[in-house]
Amino acid sequence: YPYTMKNSEIKRTIKESRIMQYEIAAQMGISEYTLCKWFRKELTAEQQERILAAIADIKAGEAHV
Repeated sequence: YPYTMKNSEIKRTIKESRIMQYEIAAQMGISEYTLCKWFRKELTAEQQERILAAIADIKAGEAHV
């Protein structure tokens, strides 16, 4: 991901993916509470990458169902 996104863009990506935050958190190995806390400040590039990778992994898994 070549540039950092704003939190609002990440949230929109999550909403459009139709994946729940708790599912993303579980995929990342963190609690839903931790994920929510991350959104209190602008996410770091690493946090953004982890969230987007989790969404991609979940979507990839759904493709095999």
